[in-house]
Amino acid sequence: MSTAWLVLPDFLLILLGWILHHRFGFNREFFTGLEKLVYYVLFPTLLFQSILKTPLSAQTTGDLLLVAFVLVVVGYVTVRIGGRLFKAQDLALASATQCGFRFNTYLGLALAPSIGGASGQTVMALVVGLTVPMANIAAVYPLARQQGGNMFGALARNPLLLSTILGLAANLAGFQLPVSLDIMADRLGLAAVALGILCIGPSLSWQGSQGHGLFVAWVVATKILLLPLIAWLCASRLGLDEITTTMLVLFGSLPCASAAYVLAVRMGGDGRIVSLIISVSTLATAITIPIWISLLR
Repeated sequence: MSTAWLVLPDFLLILLGWILHHRFGFNREFFTGLEKLVYYVLFPTLLFQSILKTPLSAQTTGDLLLVAFVLVVVGYVTVRIGGRLFKAQDLALASATQCGFRFNTYLGLALAPSIGGASGQTVMALVVGLTVPMANIAAVYPLARQQGGNMFGALARNPLLLSTILGLAANLAGFQLPVSLDIMADRLGLAAVALGILCIGPSLSWQGSQGHGLFVAWVVATKILLLPLIAWLCASRLGLDEITTTMLVLFGSLPCASAAYVLAVRMGGDGRIVSLIISVSTLATAITIPIWISLLR
């Protein structure tokens, strides 16, 4: 089966979410509640369980952590350079900075088993878990500095960061969930992926460039073209195996996370430009992700 067909079901779920919102009367309040359920309950459970079950070795974890760090730094710096180059307004730049390195975890964890099997899902879960703390710090910092908010308070309340820390601590301590709780977590995890992807559709918006068209294009190109290339180069340099390399390139090529819009709005940022970047990057990755994965095969 070609890579394009492998990614099609998940993009059809995004389309279904858009249709439900725009054609069948499922209003924004419905999807806002659904997003909260996914963000605060379902996805933290999936992340905790995935990290808990992932065999951790110092070499593998160190390599993935290094690549994740490089991707976040390159995304952050490149977007900041683009903001100055294209004279983006300070608030727009502070809001859009996160779009250069934040990744749609729902889409990544949905695509990983289709492309890399069980091993691919394990690698993707570990990469996501290792990147969440860095990505959240880098995302909150520009907005907190711009608005004078409390960065550490925002991080301390982040459910993805907390579930990552708890998952890593439990893994290292050799903790295992009781059978009943493990089965429940499995089912919540399946719901998290499907509902998380479904919620992407209603969040898509094509307005908000406000004279920042070139800057938006720069950010999108950074996220879906530059970062997967950097991931590929890093994996080759480190001599990583095929599955790990493929998952890192897939991770780098993911569109910006829908949570970036929520963060921008909650911290008084420019939500419209973030929503536009999410929309453009999501639509574009329907083409670019199959191309990137095909290049590795």
